[in-house]
Amino acid sequence: MAMIDRAVESALPEWRSFYKVCHENPELSSQEKESAARLAGIFRDAGITVTEKVGGHGVVGVLRNGQGPTVLIRGDMDALPIVEETGLPYASRKTVTLPDGHTVGVMHACGHDMHQTVLAATAQTLGALKDQWKGTVLFIAQPAEEIGTGARLMIEDGLFEKFPKPDYCIALHVNHELMTGTVGYTPGSVWANVDSVDITVYGKGGHGAYPHASIDPVVTAAHIITSLQTIVSRRINPLQEAVVTVGAVHAGTKHNIIPDTARLQITVRTFTDDVRKEVLDSIKRIAVHTARAMGCPKDPDVVVLDKEFTPACFNDPELTAHGVKVFSEILGEDKVLLRPPSMGGEDFGRFGKHLGVPSFMFVLGVVDEARYKASLEPGGPALPTVHSPMFQTDPEPTIRTGVRCMTALAMSLLNGAHR
Repeated sequence: MAMIDRAVESALPEWRSFYKVCHENPELSSQEKESAARLAGIFRDAGITVTEKVGGHGVVGVLRNGQGPTVLIRGDMDALPIVEETGLPYASRKTVTLPDGHTVGVMHACGHDMHQTVLAATAQTLGALKDQWKGTVLFIAQPAEEIGTGARLMIEDGLFEKFPKPDYCIALHVNHELMTGTVGYTPGSVWANVDSVDITVYGKGGHGAYPHASIDPVVTAAHIITSLQTIVSRRINPLQEAVVTVGAVHAGTKHNIIPDTARLQITVRTFTDDVRKEVLDSIKRIAVHTARAMGCPKDPDVVVLDKEFTPACFNDPELTAHGVKVFSEILGEDKVLLRPPSMGGEDFGRFGKHLGVPSFMFVLGVVDEARYKASLEPGGPALPTVHSPMFQTDPEPTIRTGVRCMTALAMSLLNGAHR
């Protein structure tokens, strides 16, 4: 590992600067033109064959180095519509105007600036250490993770037909609860299935003063919302995980008008196919029969948005155990932490699932030591979460840990240590 450490330390100032450029210049999902160009340039400088515009702004870098396994390393690029409030000297001040005319801030509030940096630095490090490994590395700079479409669009654009098929898929994600210098791992299910469901309830509009002459879709929607809460508590085994959240309710225009329709927008999180089916079936059953019981003129529309589905991310247990061994040798066992699964979504799981090959995503601590320890004190300040306008990383130690771990894991797989 000494050669990795030397390569990392010598290039760390360059990568710190690269990270700050990424952080200061975020781009929303499907708009990652400059981010993609920066990464493509880094890949080319490292002697990597580059193809741009794969599935939108996706970039694929192929580094061939003789016979051996093929390892896919993925980093995502997109940012979020959030006004940054960190006060950092390199904070994003960017705003964009959306198609509806609404102006929003743009911020790397989910750490994809760090993901880009670790991907770029790992590419440079593996390129510089080609005498230490054999095989092929597929570097994936992925767009549109935040909206759940990026991995799917790259696959649909022929990712695994045009480029080498990997034997392993690996990635990382920042973690706002872990201190710099540490990583976390979760064997098995690590990120959840994500489904979006739209329900339109049909009523009969009228004057709010004469509700008896109407069929109120708002009241029907309210009954549906409360009944949906019984799915997790009464339909799903308590030892299995599921989330049903009504995130938006849209109905009406004025105080005294009963509308014709009410719309619900729901997010569903599950880990297994059978629980997912039970939850989605239950949502439809509850919506339809509640509307019928309330005398609605027609059954509600219950639409599962297939294009927004993100499959669960599953960490292959054997590959995960191998990763833990590699990380423990680099960082020490006390810095490699078992983490619970998350009900959040992450479309990295599409790559391994599509091919049926092992995949592993670990999490990377980003909180500087002083802030982390202060948060543990009674009444101490809470750590800002991802997707918060206050979220930030401690760049240098985070980059160091991420690149050391990702490079060492990739090299061990390329050299057949996992077999």
